[in-house]
Amino acid sequence: MADYQDMPQEKSLDHTIALLKEGYEFIYHRKDKYDSRVFKTRILGEVTNCMIGKKEAQLFYDNNRFSRKDAAPSRIQKTLFGQNGVQGLDGAKHHHRKAMFMSVMTRELLDEVKELTELEWDRAITRHQEEEFIVYEEAKRVLTSVAMRWVSIPAQEAENEWVNELSDLFEDASAIGPKHWKARMSRSKAEDWLEQLVLDIRSGKKQVDQNRPLYQFSTHRDLSGQLLEPAIVAVELLNLLRPIVAISVYVAFTVIAVEQFPQEVEHLRQKDDKRLQYFIQEVRRFYPFFPFTVARVKEDFEWNGFMFEKGTLTLLDLYGTNHDPDNWEQPDHFRPGRFEKWEGSPFDFIPQGGGEFDIGHRCAGEWMTIDILKVTLDFFVNRISYEVPNQDFTYSMNEIPSLPESKVKIKNIRKK
Repeated sequence: MADYQDMPQEKSLDHTIALLKEGYEFIYHRKDKYDSRVFKTRILGEVTNCMIGKKEAQLFYDNNRFSRKDAAPSRIQKTLFGQNGVQGLDGAKHHHRKAMFMSVMTRELLDEVKELTELEWDRAITRHQEEEFIVYEEAKRVLTSVAMRWVSIPAQEAENEWVNELSDLFEDASAIGPKHWKARMSRSKAEDWLEQLVLDIRSGKKQVDQNRPLYQFSTHRDLSGQLLEPAIVAVELLNLLRPIVAISVYVAFTVIAVEQFPQEVEHLRQKDDKRLQYFIQEVRRFYPFFPFTVARVKEDFEWNGFMFEKGTLTLLDLYGTNHDPDNWEQPDHFRPGRFEKWEGSPFDFIPQGGGEFDIGHRCAGEWMTIDILKVTLDFFVNRISYEVPNQDFTYSMNEIPSLPESKVKIKNIRKK
């Protein structure tokens, strides 16, 4: 009989409150406490495995060991992801649905996103020249416009409503009380509108560019050759729109990094694309974005002497893995140059999830995130000048998403 060791386990009955209090650092704090990168706790009354690290991420993204089906809490599905979307699929169904997303991530379409991002920032600065504005709030408006135009959603008179509704889906995804219900209402309203749009496209009532995501998703067929249910298409369209707008969190942190690490900014004035990318990657590694991702154990298995039992909820620490000193030298220092030597592992740098793009669960929009942020960084460093008034740049590690307290104010903005 195999020799198993007991997985370290928290002793009290439930650690949901501790998770809420510690947020991004909940798992990271305990890896040293238990001298283990794998341990058990109990969240919302359910036994839960927690994991952190490169090897652990590689295990977590093994599709033979872990399943995403029924892993995300219901309240998160009803706000952040939507129900029956790609994040909750496994196997051939996931691969086929993921291919739908990857099919619109062509170089041509990604280049268009870059052009739209530059155009929308130019328009925003023209509106606010020499005024003070809040970078995070303006980024949400800019990126909503980019997302709607790129996906080919027909022009809306009430675009500000879309800004608010799409923001609700990620700002209040894990909220409790009125904010949670507001997020659910925003999702319901957006899904209903998109579902009708899909029906209009299929009936020929509305004509849209056939090369754009809206048409491609509306006409996508599942493994049995059937068109996707309009409600599912609506969910997946929001899984394009919402993440683009959520990049505004990174935009706020990018502008903070420009202000706080001026010695690194000098490299960016040379307009070197690699330097821009190193800086953006370090922003994504250094600052908090999403704390962890979830799955369930597919079948009983043993790994490194630990038994993983079928059906057990499992959390992989994204933020902690990006700050793991076993893989990152001086992880709490902002050093873009580290990415010159980074080997591109899909398991040690996982700000938006890990694994492979084609067969795994790595975010299909990661390339787009990098492109949008590179254009934005270049715009703020090389295209405009501005002043940064005194403000509070601190951010909480127990709010999801974490945001700078001031949301980053700038003033006296001028085009160079």
